Amino acid sequence: MTARRRPLGHSKVEVGELAFGAAGIGNLFTPVTDAEAEAAVVAAWESGVRYFDTAPHYGLGLSERRLGQALRGRPRDEYVLSTKVGRLLRPAPEPGGDDLANGFAVPATHHRVWDFSAVGVRRSIEDSLERLGLDRIDVVYLHDPDDHAEQALSEAFPELARLRAEGMVGAIGVGMNQAEPLARFIRETDLDTVLLAGRYSLLDQRGLTELLPLAAERGVGVVVGGVFNSGLLADPRPGATFDYAAASEEVLARALALKAACEEHGVPLRAAALRFPFGHPAVASVLVGTRNADEVRDAATMLRHHVPDALWAELKERGLLPPDVPTPEEAH
Repeated sequence: MTARRRPLGHSKVEVGELAFGAAGIGNLFTPVTDAEAEAAVVAAWESGVRYFDTAPHYGLGLSERRLGQALRGRPRDEYVLSTKVGRLLRPAPEPGGDDLANGFAVPATHHRVWDFSAVGVRRSIEDSLERLGLDRIDVVYLHDPDDHAEQALSEAFPELARLRAEGMVGAIGVGMNQAEPLARFIRETDLDTVLLAGRYSLLDQRGLTELLPLAAERGVGVVVGGVFNSGLLADPRPGATFDYAAASEEVLARALALKAACEEHGVPLRAAALRFPFGHPAVASVLVGTRNADEVRDAATMLRHHVPDALWAELKERGLLPPDVPTPEEAH
């Protein structure tokens, strides 16, 4: 399933089509046991997944620790691991309560400190290496520098470039859920990759306006996250979430129409959602957040599901996709 590997920009790092997003095993929203987290990573490996993404932010380091533990003993050269910088974890002066205000069901033993300084970047990577139990990280993203763009451009990115030159990091990039700022980073730096969350899906093609064409032009590899738009495209129903809030009636109706059209062609909506981004030549991988073995196996199965050309054509004819959006049959 992941036999096709694509380079991240001009780097030597190559990734498979499906990436394991490890926020879930950091107890995103609800707890996951150590055993469930381990089983999820094992299922990913057995399904052919060799790209794993995490961050200090996810569960105050829990995701990194669990992922490192689950990958321990796996051949290091056989998988790609990415983490992120921009939030340092500091011990809480008075530990207590939980971290649910930040979305994670973990004890609030630490607090996050935004830091896109050169010193902060290097410290963050050193801390991540310790939590992961590794001696190198393949890909490092600046994590959500939305309100820190100037420092990220002037201090954090040059430090990542130095780390790349030193061989401590294989590829460098930026991860955000906004397309326009990512385009600025592509224009103003020599990054290898961007992680675009939620802005290139069957319901939201804002990434196509500028970011994806620019990435293709500059040879930047794009990893697309959030293809289910936080759940709606996985299971469209009343109460389902779109961008982490209850979907509006209009958006829900659109998702249900997409589902109906897919089913007419014998294609699960999840399969179409996972395959859609690969219509654009800049897209290297799709990252799916999973929290247990069943979800991992389902994502791998859905990505392998055949999606006929006729489905994409019908979605355009029905106005469910823009007529000029690239679809997979045009790319491959």
